[in-house]
Amino acid sequence: MALTGAGGGILAVPLLVFGLHLTVAQAAPAGLLAVGAAAALGALLGLREGIVRYRAAALVGGVGMALAPLGVWLAQRLPNAPLTIAFAGVLAGTAWRMFHRASASAAGRPSPPRPAPPPCVLDPGCGRLRWTRPCAWTLALTGAVSGALSGLLGVGGGFVVVPALTRYTDLPARSILATSLAVIALVSAGGLGAAMLHGAVAWPIAAPFAAGAMLALLAGRLLAARLAGARLQQAFALVSAVVALLLLARGLGVIGA
Repeated sequence: MALTGAGGGILAVPLLVFGLHLTVAQAAPAGLLAVGAAAALGALLGLREGIVRYRAAALVGGVGMALAPLGVWLAQRLPNAPLTIAFAGVLAGTAWRMFHRASASAAGRPSPPRPAPPPCVLDPGCGRLRWTRPCAWTLALTGAVSGALSGLLGVGGGFVVVPALTRYTDLPARSILATSLAVIALVSAGGLGAAMLHGAVAWPIAAPFAAGAMLALLAGRLLAARLAGARLQQAFALVSAVVALLLLARGLGVIGA
């Protein structure tokens, strides 16, 4: 998460599923706690540096918080196999998109065209986003999708937020990463709160998992300048693809719990 602004929940839940043999519904709240705590720490550090667009983060995160409980409610009522297959599909899609984008960057090919101008643009005079109706709707829709997936699958939603901010705003990369962490923290809090109301948080697992995630985020920030880049994105995408295949096999009953 420190290196890409996304990917925490995408790998946290499979780690718990395969490492501790939890169902997706059981692993999701622990993943949300870990991802949310680490993201909150990263967002606070970004706020100190002045690179978090907190108004945009509040809108995206606020809508996400409102939708996350619906995802949690569904997760507690759906069978594990469909949830596992759905998670595998989301993970595979994320891996494909990340690998394609990283390969284009490594080869020096231009990024895919985005709306010109994008719905959300910075005002050169004050350095803040210009709030228009298209901008607000775009950010709200981003929050709705990330919030629903957060509650349903235990992901922070960074794999939705980062591409959306990249495509629909003209924010610099560091600001996109820091703002996405603020959104992930808010959305994860909404999902975690709903999971707590359902009594679905396994604290003996979730608490140490979250502590490890926070320590890893601090370490990742120190390594970001050396490791971040197209090759790292490609490696992350390949790992995600392998995990997606394993989850699909688990969901289809090819490999046992």
